[in-house]
Amino acid sequence: MAAARQAVEQLLRTADIEINGARPWDVRVHDERFFARALAGGTLGFGEAYMDGWWDCEALDEMSCRAVHARLEERFAWTPQNLFAFALSLLSNRQSRRRAREVGRKHYDLGNDFFEAMLDPWMQYSCALFEQGDDLAAAQRRKLDMICQRLELRPGLRLLDIGCGWGGLAKYSVENCGCAVVGLTISRAQQEYAVRWCDGLDIKVELRDYREVRGTYDRAISVGMIEHVGFKNYRTYFEKIAQSLGRDGLFLCQGIGNPVSVWQLDPWIRRYIFPNSILPSLARLTKAAEGLFLIEDVRNIGSSYDPTLMAWCANFERAWPRFAARYDEQFHRMWRYYLLTCAGAFRARSLQVYSVLCRRVP
Repeated sequence: MAAARQAVEQLLRTADIEINGARPWDVRVHDERFFARALAGGTLGFGEAYMDGWWDCEALDEMSCRAVHARLEERFAWTPQNLFAFALSLLSNRQSRRRAREVGRKHYDLGNDFFEAMLDPWMQYSCALFEQGDDLAAAQRRKLDMICQRLELRPGLRLLDIGCGWGGLAKYSVENCGCAVVGLTISRAQQEYAVRWCDGLDIKVELRDYREVRGTYDRAISVGMIEHVGFKNYRTYFEKIAQSLGRDGLFLCQGIGNPVSVWQLDPWIRRYIFPNSILPSLARLTKAAEGLFLIEDVRNIGSSYDPTLMAWCANFERAWPRFAARYDEQFHRMWRYYLLTCAGAFRARSLQVYSVLCRRVP
């Protein structure tokens, strides 16, 4: 136990994080078993120990930012769990049609009222676009405006919204640009919400995988969905969208990405938040689009995800008393850990949000 404690203390010290220190980003240990668990399990054991209440940190976001800057996750890259997951990612398609709906059931179907309490009025569960003085609602509206402008949406156009969530982008596009929208989601709860919310508008929401897309469209959009596609399916993803677009059609692919190509997601996030997901590099996306699309414009809005996640966490904590009876305290700690450690990772700029505008090859 003493050796494990010493090893973990030395690792954290390289990120200027102390055990039982007085600063907000220092780690306060409540259970000495934490050290062996973190050492053996890496980021998975570290996160699970937090969920179980074995340690706390006043500023999880800043602790995460410092840990990422110091590349502490690389020290745990080859734990037995990670090696097994790496082999699975190479040998099997973790994002097959059969597995694709798992993330919908586990994550997006948690409860529409739960997400309503956390998100903005447009129910945007993806990176906002912050400028000085913006609150979450203003920043999300700015993001929606940017999307509509880049896609040159106007009356008479048909838009395919892949991974449409609760229908906020579809609703905004119809009400502000006059286009017609077909949205796809793999979450039954999202579909039910979107159908009710968009009733009376020229919007159709289907419970359908992107590989099952039907019809022809003038524009296509995918926001916060590429993370669930998987590197073995990127080419199929772009092929399906290209086939659904008319001549000279525009496609905007926007989502969280890695600055380098990786083979798997962080094991804690993969197990507890987004099963079977992986973050693409820009290199993999552009390679998959080769010969199908012309890359017209690439933007990185990743710096806005830190304040987005912090705003979500503040909303979540305010709303928690309403949901405490439905979810247990372990869920409370899990969700807080997810939002705040991700905010820290974006603050450290180890994660990006790529917004790639593509034009179908004539």
